[in-house]
Amino acid sequence: MFCVQAQTSDASQSEKLKALQNELAERQRKLQSNLTSAEELKAILKRSELAIAATAKALNNTQNELSHNSKEQASLKVQAENLKERVAQQQSQLAAQVRSAYMAGNYDYAKMVLNQDDALRFERVLTYYQYFNKARQSAISQFRSDIQQLESINKRLEEAAVKLKALLKAQTSQTEELKARKEDRQITLAKLNSAISSQSDEIAVLLQNEEALIKAINEAEEARQRARENDLSLNGLSKFKGTLLVPAKGRVQKLYGKRRQGQVRWKGIIIEGAEGGAVNAIHQGRVLYADWLKGFGLVIIIDHGEGYMSVYGHNQALLKKAGDTVRSGEAMALLGQSGGQAYPNLYFEIRHKGKALNPMQWVDF
Repeated sequence: MFCVQAQTSDASQSEKLKALQNELAERQRKLQSNLTSAEELKAILKRSELAIAATAKALNNTQNELSHNSKEQASLKVQAENLKERVAQQQSQLAAQVRSAYMAGNYDYAKMVLNQDDALRFERVLTYYQYFNKARQSAISQFRSDIQQLESINKRLEEAAVKLKALLKAQTSQTEELKARKEDRQITLAKLNSAISSQSDEIAVLLQNEEALIKAINEAEEARQRARENDLSLNGLSKFKGTLLVPAKGRVQKLYGKRRQGQVRWKGIIIEGAEGGAVNAIHQGRVLYADWLKGFGLVIIIDHGEGYMSVYGHNQALLKKAGDTVRSGEAMALLGQSGGQAYPNLYFEIRHKGKALNPMQWVDF
């Protein structure tokens, strides 16, 4: 009897073990499926954010052209008004000259040649006539030149108006395209956040992102060391501690060193700002890296010399490429929310020989 009960108990334990093993295998399968899905979604998110960057950059260029077009038209209109006034004055002067010639005695050249009874009068009138003709020809020549210039300006105004119409059309199209791409990005981002739901998954992703950034910085540093030609004097940032320029307008949301998730801490700061706003260089330097980076979106890394670098992430579009030089305060990117951000912000770091520094101690906020 005892033997039968023992066999029954063993069978029950075996079934429980098998059930647990099956459940574990199913969970591992789901976890792997989620990880695979997350990686696929990250790739889709990258493509979506790069498309947004291209459209945002094109829109920014169009807006700059619109501004230039507006200034050009304003300048041309001023020139046209000035010419109109001058042409009107010239018309009045020419009319006055014609009246003066008539009132001078209706002399014409043939009449003066035939009527030579008064030699002194003849010589005086002839001299006047020659002077008058010369002045009149000069005035007529200037009048014609101004008329041609006015016609040229009017033509340029017409061309500028046509270009303005095309630019406005392009702006509308680009704005609509940007809106559509942002909507696609939001859908992808929601799916990605769903795939990465647990805290442990989030921490793992943050650590992966940090590793990716460090790798990019190290590769950029290696590229800098390989580049021997350098036409820009890069003397580091040590002399400018506390006085460096603010990289973007906005409010500092996350502070360096604060706990981010689990044991992961912030290596930089987050500045919440307006989408499309300028992201500026804190100091002169050279662009080492300008590309999309997992977890940080569109990133620019600037070499300031002496081992100092500044990092700018989550951008909407990049206006500089690797190898470009930048001046202090020069716009290098447009503020955005790439890298899977829920709102527009700039992720900003300062590093010295690979070690993250507290930006609040270096930038004059």
